Amino acid sequence: MLVDRADFADLSDLAAHRQRLWEVQRDYVAAQSPLHRRAWGKTFPPKSLDGLADLPFTTKEMLRASQRDHPPFGDYLAGDETMVARVHRTSGTTGTAMNLALSRRDAHETAVVGGRAQAASGLGPGHRVVHCLNYRLWMGGFTDHTTLEETGATVVPFGVGETQLLIRTIRDLGITAISCTPSYPAVLERVIAEHFPELKPRDLGLKLGLFGGEAGLDNADFRDRLEKTWGFRVRNANYGVSDVFCNFAGQTERDTDLHFMALDILHPELVEPATGDSLPWADGTRGELVLTHVSRQCQPLVRFRTGDIVVLTGTDTAACGRTAPRFRVVGRSDDMVVVRGINAFPTQVAAVINQFADLSGEYRIVLDGPGPYDVLPVEAEVADGGTIEAALALSLEQRIKQALGITARVALLPFHALPRTEGKTRRVIRKDTP
Repeated sequence: MLVDRADFADLSDLAAHRQRLWEVQRDYVAAQSPLHRRAWGKTFPPKSLDGLADLPFTTKEMLRASQRDHPPFGDYLAGDETMVARVHRTSGTTGTAMNLALSRRDAHETAVVGGRAQAASGLGPGHRVVHCLNYRLWMGGFTDHTTLEETGATVVPFGVGETQLLIRTIRDLGITAISCTPSYPAVLERVIAEHFPELKPRDLGLKLGLFGGEAGLDNADFRDRLEKTWGFRVRNANYGVSDVFCNFAGQTERDTDLHFMALDILHPELVEPATGDSLPWADGTRGELVLTHVSRQCQPLVRFRTGDIVVLTGTDTAACGRTAPRFRVVGRSDDMVVVRGINAFPTQVAAVINQFADLSGEYRIVLDGPGPYDVLPVEAEVADGGTIEAALALSLEQRIKQALGITARVALLPFHALPRTEGKTRRVIRKDTP
């Protein structure tokens, strides 16, 4: 099912390959997935992928309802449960945790596609990479471990917790790369300062930071801060949607856009978030990413709305030689906050905050009630050794107004007042939800 080095393959050849797979996959899904049959009604899936827009969407709420009514995997588990070789669970950051089932073939394809993204970011033979994502049920642990192994690197499965031991392990084993969330280095910095005062983060000798699971790495100021503090190259090496693929896009050593690495087995669309209308797959198009498996045995999805708002930045051959399309993630539709009719995403707020050397870069947006909102309430931390000053808060409010066109109400907090997390950090807190 996979195409060797698909990220370098001719796009027309990949389109023909996806079409051949879809002609088999559509019959499989129609026969084996009651969820999709309910969604489609009397509409049978088109033979051509070009006709997918005639089908209804599959949504996260549909998957939740399916698993609630048909536990544990939902009635979109295609085939018998005996084909399930591995089970994961989503983090539940944006709602109810979901049970994810993979067959052996699904797991293999997942590792290969994710390996393309990790390799594009610079990981390969000769590297020793410590993997610091949750190894419990979360797909980011073991499954992402397999994507790291696919590059030929030596992988150290550390997980989260015991941070002092992690720091000693990095030094003892001569580890050269780390795989974690973008917010995790802040946890390490605190532990180094408290328990290893003789060290600075760059003294650990890490050369490559591979990140995923959170937004923010498109922000140049945040990347610069990480690179100056740690002395490693920063890569967004792990973009995915857990219900679809844990990792199918990553940055390369030549630019900071994400490359879509799964065009041999995953079909993408862009739609208008508000209306669901199809948008052209062309440079500059901004819309919600919609994905369809053309090769998936367990829990295949057709026209799944990811909730991620992206901008397609390149469909030509990139400087690195890859034909894989390039894109940037603007934000998640469920994290979007509308302030007096203007859409704002946490990543945009973070980009402004990271322009201030007097701030640590840690922040959160705390919303009271469902909205609408007249102002954006932002809590931001001062930098280590900094002081809380009204002038700094006012300056940040003015910068947000200039950059985003919205009015913010900034509350400055002492350094380390906001939690550092080993997993995904929630930036938008809605008081009307748990």
